Amino acid sequence: MTTTIHGKQFIAGTRVAEGGHTELYSIDAVSGEAYEQPFYEATPQDVTAAARAAADAFHPFRAMTPEKRAEFLDTVADEIDALGDDFIAEVKRETALPEGRLTGERSRTTNQLRLFAKLLRRGDFLGARIDRADPERQPPKPDLRQMKLGLGPVAVFGASNFPLAFSVAGGDTASALAAGCPVVVKAHPGHLVTSELVANAIVRAVENSGLPNGVFNMIYGDRVGAQLVQEPAIKAVGFTGSQRGGRALFDLANARPEPIPVFAEMSSINPMFLLDTAIEKRGDDIAKGLAGSVTMGCGQFCTGPGLIIVQRSPETTRFIETLGEHIRELPGQTMLNAGILDNYQERIERFKGLAGMQAAAVGPAEGNQAAAYLFKAEKALLWSKESPLLEEVFGPSTVVVEVDSPEELVDAARLLNGQLTATIMAEEVDLERQRGLIEILEDKVGRLLFNGYPTGVDVCDSMVHGGPYPATTDARGTSVGTLAIERFLRPVCYQNMPESFLPEPLKNANSLGLLRLVDGEYTRDALA
Repeated sequence: MTTTIHGKQFIAGTRVAEGGHTELYSIDAVSGEAYEQPFYEATPQDVTAAARAAADAFHPFRAMTPEKRAEFLDTVADEIDALGDDFIAEVKRETALPEGRLTGERSRTTNQLRLFAKLLRRGDFLGARIDRADPERQPPKPDLRQMKLGLGPVAVFGASNFPLAFSVAGGDTASALAAGCPVVVKAHPGHLVTSELVANAIVRAVENSGLPNGVFNMIYGDRVGAQLVQEPAIKAVGFTGSQRGGRALFDLANARPEPIPVFAEMSSINPMFLLDTAIEKRGDDIAKGLAGSVTMGCGQFCTGPGLIIVQRSPETTRFIETLGEHIRELPGQTMLNAGILDNYQERIERFKGLAGMQAAAVGPAEGNQAAAYLFKAEKALLWSKESPLLEEVFGPSTVVVEVDSPEELVDAARLLNGQLTATIMAEEVDLERQRGLIEILEDKVGRLLFNGYPTGVDVCDSMVHGGPYPATTDARGTSVGTLAIERFLRPVCYQNMPESFLPEPLKNANSLGLLRLVDGEYTRDALA
């Protein structure tokens, strides 16, 4: 490594590791060997110091122009792009993810930062609204002007399955910084070296941009999350992980004297509904694509298709057999860490023990690799109370359920809890017969796909990566795409504020050239 790894907390631009820290180690995902340099778990004092550093930086950072924050995000992106081949090698060592996947994920991460920079320069995130005074009205109408401001310091929890795009400089961090909110990142224990290298890049960007040091902070540890969420200086939380972990943080945040919002992406089985004509015309192609989607990244995607619902027919029987053939051909893969593999294998064994469930196909695997599984379940399992089929299995497996009528297909959709995605494979004639299915799924998911596969989340203005509980704790937001900034903003109204004291986006001159809602009409014009 050309960069020295210290394993210490990042607090207000300094590296901190006082006495009494528990030692943590970065583990090679394939060999299980520990990295030579230990990392030091944050003490309670470290956690408080990081939150306070973020609070000290908040008002100066939020007061900066959108252009200044945009330049900072561009600088962060440049610093991460400049990390060398040894950086990718370290991420690969910690996660067992292939080099091509990691270079693509780095590009996604830096492109995401630049997308938020573009949003800042566009200015529509401010939501500027102006209703001018009318003293002749009875009663007289005051001058009212509204815009959105950052909430305050945000706690960000790095995710295991995306060591770059959902981690230290991922979507939660990018959107919080874009909103003018300093961050305290809790590094994921599964990629400690990766987190430190990315954090170093962000710190360089903070220094080169002349920002307050507390704009970015990062702490290490398995047991520091609860305190971080309860720190009075923290005003919102971004989390990607398990339902148990996300719900625990949500409950802690709501038990505070001052409750704060938790935007937790947690659990999803991403059901797919395969309709008759589509299977008849494209069954073999769908089976091949579906097998690839189920096993992509060893099934370690929150959008992996975990439940396939079809109507029983001879074509469906052939489709399931073809899907099984593809599953058997796909080699085993190494998962992110031993804990995730253990959990996956435990879930697989539970499925094997369920009455009405059979393993229809199993892929090959060697050593500590995860094998791909296709299960076939009786429909009674889906209809059962607290159905086990609605529980996420994090890994390369899926379950097929056959129903016996179009009505049961719709009934199955009604049984679903909240999901990140649902997919309909259909021809137009299928959709004409199943209009009700679309209506039901709109209430169940954040993203509804047609004739595609849910693995693959494009980072753009229109993307929604969220959904009703338990997919997330707040279905009104998204953790991917520019709308993610809304999670860390709140509206503020200024009544009869003197012009010279108004925020720049609300002044009459409109020096930023914003599209503003003025007296009920959108305009970029300056006001008299």
